[in-house]
Amino acid sequence: MSVPTLFSPITVGNHDLNHRIVLALLTRLRNTEDGIPQDKCVEYYRQRTTKNGLLISEGTFISPANNGYPFAPGIYTDAQVEGWKRVTDAVHEKGGIIFNQLWHVGRTGATNTVSASAIPINGRNVWGQEYDVPHALTVDEIKSTIRDYANAAKNAIRAGFDGVELHAAYGYLIDQFINSSSNIRQDKYGGSIQNRARFALEVIDAVVEAVGARNVAIRFSPWSEFQDMKDDTPVETWSYITQKLQDRHPDLAYLHFAEARVTGGSDVDEEQAESLDPFREIWKGPFVNCGGYNRTKAIQLCEKKPNNLVAFGRIFIANPDLVERLRRDLPLNKYHRPTFYTHGSDGYTDYPFHSDTV
Repeated sequence: MSVPTLFSPITVGNHDLNHRIVLALLTRLRNTEDGIPQDKCVEYYRQRTTKNGLLISEGTFISPANNGYPFAPGIYTDAQVEGWKRVTDAVHEKGGIIFNQLWHVGRTGATNTVSASAIPINGRNVWGQEYDVPHALTVDEIKSTIRDYANAAKNAIRAGFDGVELHAAYGYLIDQFINSSSNIRQDKYGGSIQNRARFALEVIDAVVEAVGARNVAIRFSPWSEFQDMKDDTPVETWSYITQKLQDRHPDLAYLHFAEARVTGGSDVDEEQAESLDPFREIWKGPFVNCGGYNRTKAIQLCEKKPNNLVAFGRIFIANPDLVERLRRDLPLNKYHRPTFYTHGSDGYTDYPFHSDTV
């Protein structure tokens, strides 16, 4: 019998992968209060590493001004770089590939929030407080933030990461510039699709210049309404961005798109309302899908779309040996949502491997 494409090789950036199963970025809040990965973080990534398999790290703050969540990691101090070096060494010892996801939360943080425009998120944040009205970044501050992304990318490579993925999804800073609901600027960074896309494209340009296109990826969520995101013309907006990336940086490691259903807070698999095909048809390189995939859906996708990879989140949390379980169609551990964002080892490094349960 032929091997399903999901379990076949593909080249991503400078790396030849053995399969298309990717560890999705997963905020887990197991670092120190100073944003330094701890011993249990090293073990967590080591457990989920396979030879020539791709892991994407949890979102990692690019600067101290952006440090919006306690116990999330950073990549802007030497101590953080050294902490991440222990993680990347552990991954590389098992032959894995790991990209660092660069993160600026923008208006979603607790205090001193910034965004494209002075529009707060409706409701209350994770600390139970009403969201602040964010400061709309000036042009000079935008340029400084772009430099922060480039410096963070350099630090990630210094920490041993094989590349970086820019978080431009789920209502964080880059996404706040892209969406028409959160960007009502009147300057060159607001208004038209071209202007709202400018910040994302300038960040990509700077990071590519810093570390090379084949070491860079970016993640989008065109359909997500998480954290008050909504765009008037999502197909047109993200098609424009995708086309610009295809024209200017066709050698990017991959583009990563979230399916329409994904909010990150639900266990219910909903029917897909929209398709990522418009963007997949534009982008000629590796294309990562994420959002509620199981073994059957992932196999079917990769058979139809030969340049595709599939990122798994919740089931990779609960199954450190997910690649082997999917390959052999073995039963899966169930994840325990209450431990997703706690700070201990419970629900983090204590999920059993299949070999430990038989």
